[in-house]
Amino acid sequence: MSTSDSLANSSQQWVCLQCGYNMIGEMPDICPFCGARHDQFLPWGEVELRYCVTTHPVNNTVSQLLSVPKLGLEHAAYRIETEQGAVWIDSPSAFNRELAPVKAIFFTHHHFLGACNQYRRLWHAEVWLHDLDAKHRLSALFNIDRRFSDDFSVFGLNAYHTGGHTPGFTFYIYQDVLFICDYVFLVDTDMHFNPHGPNQATRECAQRIYDIIIGKPLNTVCGYNYVANFTDWLIKFEHLLHNEP
Repeated sequence: MSTSDSLANSSQQWVCLQCGYNMIGEMPDICPFCGARHDQFLPWGEVELRYCVTTHPVNNTVSQLLSVPKLGLEHAAYRIETEQGAVWIDSPSAFNRELAPVKAIFFTHHHFLGACNQYRRLWHAEVWLHDLDAKHRLSALFNIDRRFSDDFSVFGLNAYHTGGHTPGFTFYIYQDVLFICDYVFLVDTDMHFNPHGPNQATRECAQRIYDIIIGKPLNTVCGYNYVANFTDWLIKFEHLLHNEP
């Protein structure tokens, strides 16, 4: 059986056009992530035809992946060209089989699993997710190959578990790039903590993030829908830590 046949015969999968969440198996009445009704869902095959995951260079080794047109509230994923092979940070919500393969997909948290099970099947890529998030009900039907519980380094990528936004939230650093995902939002000239989680834990764990990154020679920050200069981003992050109640 060809790879295309294998994908076509795999479990049905639905994509929420409101938030980009992928639902595996029988179509539910509402999206378990954002609560949108089922008339906002499309089967993954139709999404593949309508949405093109496009690559936007960040620097010589990192690229941002975004769907065109935008798929609801879809987050950005990131591709890193390491000396040991290409990897992703988080996964696009749309499945596009024409994308260049990666060896592994590392997740910041379980909200951004996207279409990773299909990319995993297509490329035999290892999926990495912190054990605390892998235990969440939204992760139950996704294949997780590596459930980690501590900080680690692999592919030249450094992973730091902080918790906060989700119990297993993990941020990554590769060379001079910080992958902070949606821990904080940039809105115009302001920065805010992600409100979709435990507020107190999010704020407390942000201090661990700060303590780790403050001594690092970083130049770029990759967020859920932005790429920013680290120095400018850090000023806003320090202000957020010191001033937001």
